[in-house]
Amino acid sequence: MGRMVKGVGRTLRGVAAGVRARVGLFLGVAVAVFWLNLLLPAVLLSIVRKPWTYFAFNAWLPNLPAYLLSGDDPLGRRLAFLRGLALFWFNADGPYGSVEWGYAVDVSDVVRFAFTSLLIGAYFALWFHRRDRAPQCGWRAGAGRSGGAAGALLSVLGLSTGPCSVVGCGAPVLPVVGLAFAGLSSGTLSLLTGVSRAATAAVLLAIAAAVAYLGWHAGARPDAPAAS
Repeated sequence: MGRMVKGVGRTLRGVAAGVRARVGLFLGVAVAVFWLNLLLPAVLLSIVRKPWTYFAFNAWLPNLPAYLLSGDDPLGRRLAFLRGLALFWFNADGPYGSVEWGYAVDVSDVVRFAFTSLLIGAYFALWFHRRDRAPQCGWRAGAGRSGGAAGALLSVLGLSTGPCSVVGCGAPVLPVVGLAFAGLSSGTLSLLTGVSRAATAAVLLAIAAAVAYLGWHAGARPDAPAAS
């Protein structure tokens, strides 16, 4: 147990050191990934399907603080309501007054986007921090770059942005790509939803493991022997 606690402390110390050393890169990557995650589905559907014709914030949002602080509903119910509360949405009008497509972002989506963005930002900050220290730690500068960049790219281009809500099916971004080019059956959309969620979890776990690994090495004491 003691060794585990020390290992966790060393990892956290290393992550903090890497972020401090590359705070500009960390913030830049995190902000870029967050906005891409937030807007990519609407941009994609606007390009390949039809430009959006309507954007709005939830007009009820000013009442949210009063509702959360009130005792009218149990705390669990208020938190569940907050988790699924839509913040804003895009949609494109279709023929005969119908909706061609729609995309909404709720509170849980924003939390997931923020977590993913901070994780990827920390990865790149740690990777460059590790590269700067390569002569001291005996680490080859090219190691891990392609894998980390590919993981971040996958996250931005469709994994961490799902599952967001699409009007009519609740499909994530991978089905959004399918919806943009062809009408898919509900069974296919359901399958792609499951695939997207599993892929999202796998990518996030891989990036988290990479951050922990780089943080553990970055947290080594200056007088500790260099790891190969």
